[in-house]
Amino acid sequence: MVGRLNESRKRRSQFTIGWREWVDLPDLGGARIKAKIDTGARTSAVHAWEIEPFERDGAPWVRFDLHPKQKNNHHRIGCEAPVFDERLIRSSNGQISKRFVIRTRLKLGSRTWPIDLTLSRRDEMGFRMLLGRTALRSRTLIDAAASYLCGN
Repeated sequence: MVGRLNESRKRRSQFTIGWREWVDLPDLGGARIKAKIDTGARTSAVHAWEIEPFERDGAPWVRFDLHPKQKNNHHRIGCEAPVFDERLIRSSNGQISKRFVIRTRLKLGSRTWPIDLTLSRRDEMGFRMLLGRTALRSRTLIDAAASYLCGN
């Protein structure tokens, strides 16, 4: 009985999203990006250019440009963030690459929470951002037949 109560509480705290959604990254210049919801990916990724590591007060940081608009490489947002981690990530085509990971806030609809986000060139991909299952776990339910349930 206790398990059912916990499961019921968990479902009430979750909200439903579609297979693609508009998301905001308030800590990264307020970037608004169309993201693909990808439960096959563990980690979230964003399309970043000119990725340049540097040190600030002895701590590792990274400087990069976001190109938040699909098919538009002219609009860019310059960003800096502390490096949270570096991870080996296997891409959808099986290649492994080392990527910087930052921790930043994600705003989806009316809700905001911290996520880990890898910086990656996604030139050939259809979406500038992937939201992986770790960022969504225990917060969302996904309606695979719907899009933009959290608004445009």
